[in-house]
Amino acid sequence: MKRSPPPDEDDSRLFREAIGSVRPLATPSQAAPSRPRPQPEPLQFIRDEAAVGRELLDHPFDPAAIEVGEELVWLQNGQSPRLLRRLRRGQFSVRAEIDLHQMTAAVARVAIAQFIDECRRENALCVRIVHGKGLRSKPEGPVLKKLTDQLLRRRADVLAFASARASEGGTGAVLVLLRPL
Repeated sequence: MKRSPPPDEDDSRLFREAIGSVRPLATPSQAAPSRPRPQPEPLQFIRDEAAVGRELLDHPFDPAAIEVGEELVWLQNGQSPRLLRRLRRGQFSVRAEIDLHQMTAAVARVAIAQFIDECRRENALCVRIVHGKGLRSKPEGPVLKKLTDQLLRRRADVLAFASARASEGGTGAVLVLLRPL
């Protein structure tokens, strides 16, 4: 590298006049580090991500905790809340079932009415209606699920209904308690 010649005496004098009086620093400044600093490493994030796999294997898994959709629950006025509690716990034997998948709303409406009437005649008082979760429904939501909810609430022979437990269809099915004939 080629060094430049020392400044001329006039240049030095002009420089000192331009900056005025100065005083030396008390401590010398620190030298720049010899190596560049390493990139920061998110150690806690890495530990947390590694722990997720272990926690999923160690903790009990409840499929009902990740159930999709709203739960249907209804109890007719004047009925004991204990009845609904027992229904939700699965303490009644399901005697009959109907699956509404692939039905239109009009067909499902008739099918539900006929199914309930037939179940009451045969004394099957706890039944399951599988309406589906409506995962392929339009933005309006699950059509058959809403239809089932509305129809069951209007019937005087329905004492209570609740979404099934996860092992029996979850929020894609409803358990219904019927009034005996």
